[in-house]
Amino acid sequence: MNTKDNKTFYIAQAAVIAAIYTVLTMIAAGFDLASGAIQVRFSEALTILPFFTSAAVPGLTLGCLISNIVTGCALPDIIFGTLATFIGAIGSYALRRNRFLCSVPPVVSNALIIPFVLSYAYHIPGGIPYFMLTVGAGEVISCMLLGQILLSALLPFRGRLFTPQE
Repeated sequence: MNTKDNKTFYIAQAAVIAAIYTVLTMIAAGFDLASGAIQVRFSEALTILPFFTSAAVPGLTLGCLISNIVTGCALPDIIFGTLATFIGAIGSYALRRNRFLCSVPPVVSNALIIPFVLSYAYHIPGGIPYFMLTVGAGEVISCMLLGQILLSALLPFRGRLFTPQE
């Protein structure tokens, strides 16, 4: 592929990832799993995608931003929730050489940031340590369990779906 084709492919991958993240978040929101003290966003399984492509970093970030807006999140959640996803995606990309460690950064970033959003933006009863536990548990289910299943399913198709590892 030439440089123009590479850029187009990169943008298309990021856009598709953002769209899938948004759709999966909307499905989770339909089951009341996308926000609150206990949340399991199916879309967070996609946080393993930086293992395959750097296009996942802007894709996940944009997907989270759009999801937080369309699900009616408070402004601090839109800002800091998106920031948590961005930090997690960068961390996953940095750890892309280890398939198991690459799913840890989104868990950590969300478990450290989102509890403050829940407490101060939504005034949900419960303490920060409790929210760290509940958000962290949801992220472990989404990122580490579902994410690793997704990674295993995509691995055989790596060469056809993603550009060569950056």
